[in-house]
Amino acid sequence: MKTTIFSKIIGLMALVGLVGPAALVSSCSDEPDSENFYSFTGEMMSDYLKNRTEYSDFYAIVDKAGLTDLLSTYGHYTCFVPDNKAVAAYLSKKGKSSVSDLSAADCDTIAKTHLVSNMYTTMEMNSDRLATTNMLGRVIATSQGFDADSNAVVYLEGTAHIYYDLKDDSVENGIMQPIDMVIEKSNSYLTDIVESNSKISTYYAALKATGLLDELMLVEDETWDPKSHNRYYYTSDFWKEVAWVPDTKKYGFTFFAVPDSILTAKYGIAKGDVQALYNKACEIYDPVYPKDVNAEGHSFANLTDSVNPLKRFMQYHLLNKRVGGTADLTPLEVNIGPVNGAFGIEETLANPVDWHYTMLPHTMMKVEQVTMSAYVGQGKLRERYINRRYDKNFQIEGQHIDPTIETEYVHDGLNGHYFYVNDIVAFSDEVQNIVQNDRIRMDFSTVFPEVIGNGLRYEGNPDQDDDSGYPDDASTPKNGRNYYFPLGYLDGVTFTNCYVVLRRPHINFWSWQGDEWNLFGDYDFSFRIPPVPYTGDWQLRLGFCALGTRGVMQTYFDGVPQGIPLDMTKNLDSDLYIGDAFGDTNESSVSDYDSKSAESKASEQKLLKNLGAYRAPRSTFHFSTSTKNYFVKNPRTYRRILCQVRIDATKDHYLRFRVASDGKQGNNNEFMLDYFEMVPKSVYGVDGAGEMEDDL
Repeated sequence: MKTTIFSKIIGLMALVGLVGPAALVSSCSDEPDSENFYSFTGEMMSDYLKNRTEYSDFYAIVDKAGLTDLLSTYGHYTCFVPDNKAVAAYLSKKGKSSVSDLSAADCDTIAKTHLVSNMYTTMEMNSDRLATTNMLGRVIATSQGFDADSNAVVYLEGTAHIYYDLKDDSVENGIMQPIDMVIEKSNSYLTDIVESNSKISTYYAALKATGLLDELMLVEDETWDPKSHNRYYYTSDFWKEVAWVPDTKKYGFTFFAVPDSILTAKYGIAKGDVQALYNKACEIYDPVYPKDVNAEGHSFANLTDSVNPLKRFMQYHLLNKRVGGTADLTPLEVNIGPVNGAFGIEETLANPVDWHYTMLPHTMMKVEQVTMSAYVGQGKLRERYINRRYDKNFQIEGQHIDPTIETEYVHDGLNGHYFYVNDIVAFSDEVQNIVQNDRIRMDFSTVFPEVIGNGLRYEGNPDQDDDSGYPDDASTPKNGRNYYFPLGYLDGVTFTNCYVVLRRPHINFWSWQGDEWNLFGDYDFSFRIPPVPYTGDWQLRLGFCALGTRGVMQTYFDGVPQGIPLDMTKNLDSDLYIGDAFGDTNESSVSDYDSKSAESKASEQKLLKNLGAYRAPRSTFHFSTSTKNYFVKNPRTYRRILCQVRIDATKDHYLRFRVASDGKQGNNNEFMLDYFEMVPKSVYGVDGAGEMEDDL
């Protein structure tokens, strides 16, 4: 049985089923072939632990924690199970002689640290962290190495390793991964684990001097009560689904720290020399904020002031959300069917990129994974870099993010994580006007930082679907949950008369990176747009999938209505767009994109631009287990211009979406938010004959 099952799952990313070929051409979400699903037979996790004497201590811990019933039910779990020798070593270190000396709370912490609500084989542990958090909401760090017998093994938190000859043992409700040590996660704050690392003492001293340590103490909103919110039942396209509110409302931070040795070697800054670091900050930020050079708060005597260069310098090294590993900083990597890399991004055409808010007001950093072999420069393939722009026009390498998991220093704390970087990270003039003077494309799950910060972005198994129809009130889907967000959960978001739903990723959805956001009801929804790098003219676009079950929306920018309403029932080949332009309402004018000449593509783009639309990017796709289906050739997946406005980069700005449907259209006025683009005039303003904005 194990041979049959694992021949199917080796190489897949956190998955245990196969999805059939995408077949429905009239649906936004192609339905999987049910005959390809299968299940395990045999023991449950609870049976596995109970029936093997070498795990009796961990079984006792699970039982004392009250989790035996959970591990006796169907689901998709991974259990990292320490053997009795490992538990004995742990107890000895804690000054205890047996499991009976542990409290129920202790056992709950230990058991949930070792349990993950998703299934992972060792083949799938090829990043620096598991994509799914453990049952305490903490990330488990992973690394690859060798055991004492030179077997290739996976290490957890840099210390415990999975036994080579016992790995990937299947049970009815998951996978057992026996390990040689009890996993422990630090409950220290980010500030404490940074302070304890002598390699980054200069950056710690600067955090302290600027007062930022006091701003890094938030952990969780303890008033958040998920039980006070009912489940929400809805239909998106033809899919009957249910959404939950998030279990937690956590706060957190991510810190990029330059080691003391690099500061000394590159800039002559001695270990702990805050004055020298301040001088370097002045070099970088005085040209960016020239009006503040003569302000009182600019001086070295006022390091806590909001306009102080050193404070700005340190703020830009901090994100306002916690991530558990480098893999959280760019789009999810999967190994499913034809895809071995970023989810929904053609890596030969575009490097996977995400944009993240920093704690320096009105700024973001670009994090890019290098996958295009033609533009590697001094970088490394598959590694991640900050503020990189390396192409035929620019060769800016950016700062390398070190994915190393150390045994002597803890990098992951209760409310934050830190990475080493190989150079200063700065919102410099070069970053403003070259690196970020480009099209900014963001999945909506990165527009709202609470999604990543609470581990909701890549929920569940993207190649599996649960039974059709609404689940029983007493059950939860085996393969992952959808979420909705009550008013007040997402910062900078206000709405009335609607539900705001995040549908978990599916490989067969016509949605970029597999997930999508839906509004349902008589919505009036506003959100603070991400910051742009400089003041100027920008075009704002929405990427989505048109369906007959969707509705019509009016856009407002900072309270001012923009253009005509967006009708999400209209395809790109309808009379509104290509159909009107070419007198052809069939799909061929969209699906034959690859055969068009460069001149024809440029001509079509200009015509569509005048009609307020663009094709979808050529680098985006969804897929089945056998085929990639590119968005650029589908008449339902395209981009609509929301507005073209002048944006002041020093202020907050808001987009408002108000329902404009005639009555309860489609599925309760269903409106889709897939991805968002902010495009500077330097990119969208091409107007010469035969010229076009790149179609990637």
